[in-house]
Amino acid sequence: MINIGIIGGSGYTAGELIRILMFHPNATLDFVYSTTNAGKPLHVAHHDLMGDIEMNFTDTVNPNVNVVFLCLGHGKSKSFLEQNQFASHTKIIDLGNDFRLTKDKEFNGKTFVYGLPELNKAHIKNAQFIANPGCFATAIQLALLPLAKNEMLTTDIHINATTGSTGAGVTATETTHFSWRSNNMSHYKAFEHQHLGEINQSVNQLQADYKNELIFVPNRGDFARGIFATLYTTIEENLEDVVAKYEAFYKDQPFVTITTTGINMKQVVQTNKCIISLMKKGNRLLITSVIDNLTKGASGQAIQNMNLLFGLDETTGLHLKPSGF
Repeated sequence: MINIGIIGGSGYTAGELIRILMFHPNATLDFVYSTTNAGKPLHVAHHDLMGDIEMNFTDTVNPNVNVVFLCLGHGKSKSFLEQNQFASHTKIIDLGNDFRLTKDKEFNGKTFVYGLPELNKAHIKNAQFIANPGCFATAIQLALLPLAKNEMLTTDIHINATTGSTGAGVTATETTHFSWRSNNMSHYKAFEHQHLGEINQSVNQLQADYKNELIFVPNRGDFARGIFATLYTTIEENLEDVVAKYEAFYKDQPFVTITTTGINMKQVVQTNKCIISLMKKGNRLLITSVIDNLTKGASGQAIQNMNLLFGLDETTGLHLKPSGF
């Protein structure tokens, strides 16, 4: 059994980790660390866990666990690791953005591997420290990587993506209030979202000469979870050839499905799946990519990475059910 610790246990990504790990056949939860809820039952923060798990939050860290998930706010993982030492065998999976970029991957003798399994599976299997990708970054990268692999990107890429309110984290803000979010929509961080760095990095990993612009407008949706991303760019190849390249790229990737039909977000919410739809009008290729921001975009992907780190089938514990209604 893999002995697991979770740091930052009160947030949405930690709650999602707990829900999945409760039914993982190779996992046992050792501790869930939260300074704000220490001593209280997990269901105080994660109400849907009532009756399912008898465990309290703790402010004590067991440094000898097999793997620790860092579910801290962006920029806080480094300071936590500076103040808390883990055993030499402990694997670390960071769900924040501290180590995602190449310039940040080295930290206190640790080398973090960028944890997008569909891109870096071989490296992940041999790693000890993982930088889990961002949610928008996951949906957008999976939409673009087959084109980059085949050096088909030659012009700017226009991206419009909408995320649910859980993408903003558990701490309430003006734009996460129900009265503001309900029946409402807005964009934020247009053209300068923090996930652009890791997206460009991965595209250039496969197509080093791509220097055009990713023009990204992220939106806030009036729903709780999920990401619906649309991208378009100029591609000369016919649709059949493009589809064949996507299918070849993802043939050994169990969580990615390619289609030429219209798709919707409910097909993936509460699962670790990504569904990608391809359509073409003239020389413009329209790519639609849908994921659950908390699962494939965060905690599900983190568990997928854990499975790879410990030599398990990457789908273990991740056969999750969507709900179409």
